[in-house]
Formats: sequence, structure tokens, C-alpha cells
Amino acid sequence: MTAVGIIVAMRMEAGCITPLRLSFNQRTDLGNGAAVWLCGVGAEAAGAAATGLKNAGAAALMSFGFAGALHAGLNSGALVLPESIHTGGCLLPVDLNWRARLLGCLPDQLNVAGGILAASSKVLTSTSAKRELAEATGANAVDMESGAVAEVATNAGLPFMVVRAISDPLDFSPPRVLLEAVRPDGSPHLRRLLGLLLKRALTLGTLLRLASDARAARSTLSTVVRYADAEMRAVHSPAPSLGGYVARRQAIGSDRS
Repeated sequence: MTAVGIIVAMRMEAGCITPLRLSFNQRTDLGNGAAVWLCGVGAEAAGAAATGLKNAGAAALMSFGFAGALHAGLNSGALVLPESIHTGGCLLPVDLNWRARLLGCLPDQLNVAGGILAASSKVLTSTSAKRELAEATGANAVDMESGAVAEVATNAGLPFMVVRAISDPLDFSPPRVLLEAVRPDGSPHLRRLLGLLLKRALTLGTLLRLASDARAARSTLSTVVRYADAEMRAVHSPAPSLGGYVARRQAIGSDRS
């Protein structure tokens, strides 16, 4: 049995895993060797967290949290359990045995999507940007952290998996100006948020829609934790083959040449 290190970017995502008030940017023990790391948004932060968890003894890594939809069929609250991550022009596979066992724990009412999850270096704030990324990668969802976690896991030969819930569908994205009112741990900076509302740079309707979509995503993630907590904390399968990763990487390169 292999202890899992879980990487989460935002405090509201971490709240689906544990009621503990996590310290920012450090490892928090979940018991039996499992741990969670609240890292903040972005690939650099996620990569550092994944490395920190690996160095502290985690022998499997999971990227957990929200994702954006790149496909019209994925509504807020849909669960994304991808088979691979598109990052740096490569497809990095998840541990499919681990994924299958976790999926088998979940209730039938969850809307679950597989396929490819794309890594993005920035928040996508328009439908057109999402469609461009979908066309370029073949992905049906996107986030900013899973690619970096996948790279750390692959380079170390560790089992890896992604659990993500859609928080912004294809036709509705967080406005760029909202980034000015978010703290590093993803929590809202209320004074700045109020300022944006007063300046009418942000509407109350947009905030209410964002909150509703986030609630749907959190509900899904909480359901996953409730039904599959044991599979999230420990994995029983061996590490994925690096040879398979290299073969898939070369195949992608051949397709593009």
C-alpha cells in the first residue's frame, strides 16, 4: 500500500478533503502516511508542492480541485477523471488501475468524463480561448496545476492521478479582472472585490454565477471524498512504466511532424 500526496491549489478545494485549516504552502498530514499540500495557483507552485510531497515520502501523487470545461457537454459539477494530461507538447498518462478503482467507488449519479486534461499557463477567461486550446490539444477540460504534478510523478516513476470537477463551463469563464481580488491561496480579497463592484468592473450577477458554479464543483469533489476516501489516501498498484510514457511522447511528436 502506497501513501498518497495530494496537491490542491485553492483553500476552497482543500476544504473538500479535510476540515482542517491548512497552513499555506506546506505539507499537512492526513494520517497513515497520506498528506495534502495547499500550494496556490499555477504550475510552478504545484510542481514545488509535488516535489515537496515526494521528498517527504509520498509514493503516489494526486492533483485535486477545479477545472475549466473545453467541451459544451461538461457542465458545472461534472467530474473529470482524465486518462492523460497534455503538457509541454506531451501526453503524460495517469495510473489507469488506480483511476479504475476510484471510479468504481463512486455513485452512479455523478457525471464522469475521461479523455485528456490540458495544462494551461494562465487562466482562460473566454470561450474562444477555451476552444482554441481544445482544438490544439484534443482535451475536454483544463487546469493550471495537473501538468506540473504529472511531470514530477512521471520523472520520479510514481503513480499519478487527477480528480477535478468543472467549476466554469465552456460558455462562462472567470473575468480577467477578478484575478486582482484573489489571494495566493485562492481565497477572495474582500476589500478588493468590493472595490471592483463599486467601480462596476465586476457585476454582482457574475459573482453569483461564479459562486454557484464553484458550489457545484465543491459538491462533486466532496462526494468523491465521501465515497472514495480510502482510494484517495493509498494506492495499491505499481508505478506506471516510463517506457510507455516515452512511447506516447514519441508518438505525439510523430503525429506533429
